[in-house]
Amino acid sequence: MQFQIGNRWVGHNHKPFVIAEMSGNHNQSLERALEIVEAAAKSGAEAIKLQTYTAETMTLDIHEGDFYIEDPNSLWKGSSLYNLYQEAYTPWEWHKPIFDRAAELGMLAFSTPFDETAVDFLESLNVPAYKIASFENTDIQLIRKVAATGKPLIISSGMASIAELDETVRAAREAGCEDLVLLKCTSTYPATPENTNILTIPHMEQLFGCSVGISDHTMGVGVSVAAVALGAVVIEKHFTLRRADGGVDSAFSLEPEELGALVVESQRAWQALGRITYGATEREKPSLKHRRSLYISKDLKQGDVLTRDNIKAIRPGMGLPTKYLDELLGRKVSKDVTKGTPLTWEVI
Repeated sequence: MQFQIGNRWVGHNHKPFVIAEMSGNHNQSLERALEIVEAAAKSGAEAIKLQTYTAETMTLDIHEGDFYIEDPNSLWKGSSLYNLYQEAYTPWEWHKPIFDRAAELGMLAFSTPFDETAVDFLESLNVPAYKIASFENTDIQLIRKVAATGKPLIISSGMASIAELDETVRAAREAGCEDLVLLKCTSTYPATPENTNILTIPHMEQLFGCSVGISDHTMGVGVSVAAVALGAVVIEKHFTLRRADGGVDSAFSLEPEELGALVVESQRAWQALGRITYGATEREKPSLKHRRSLYISKDLKQGDVLTRDNIKAIRPGMGLPTKYLDELLGRKVSKDVTKGTPLTWEVI
């Protein structure tokens, strides 16, 4: 399974596709948003991703009851949903300058639409792909709308049961989606490694017959790198310039140096997968001579008997393998030999 997003191939035969998620980390500054794009490109990410919505398309202008965040463990406790989305949203008029800057830097740029009007808007900008957020992965109407564009579709799996994902994948396929990636995702912010369950990645790939990646809300890069070893071909990480600057998603976002490390280490993990192989590789073959083998450790005359006092298992590996030691003990040498002679069958 492989396909293209823009000019970038995605699949097991290609290095992990690393997406820097800007989300609301622009802190309502277009200048900062463009700095984030530049920092992501410098760090080696191949794509920048936005979120396309308004507070009105996300929720109602109500600031109490179901529309108010009271969870004491939430990063956003004390905010209404409307005010949170008002703070976090990326103004639609910013999308084109952000996308244009990404293109100038050789990066792909696309977004997560949260309703059908956002899809129409993003289509006017000719985005190369779409992302569906975990909280919308059961919004079948939205998925059908996005799939009908024919663009590659990346869907986060957070909270979804197998039955719900099956319905989502079927809806996307039936509506015209050919290139699909499911991202293993834990919808807590931040997420913890022990709650991430990346062993699901190969199971998900086998179950749904599509490419799989990870949308990683844990701190650091270890979980994403490990996900590559389990078959992840896409990595999505929230990204900011400095967590200390604050912002709605800053607490679980990578900084530039960390994103750079993720790009490097995830590629190393992918390169290390290789294939199932045993024995010396071509690069290892010169090292075979440094294996331990049997050598004569004292000068011997013809007819002397081999003992543990005059044979040693040492490096290098030019003598017989050490497994023959017991068979050789008590045998006589057939000629004079000097200390440092590799022990071969011709010597006895």
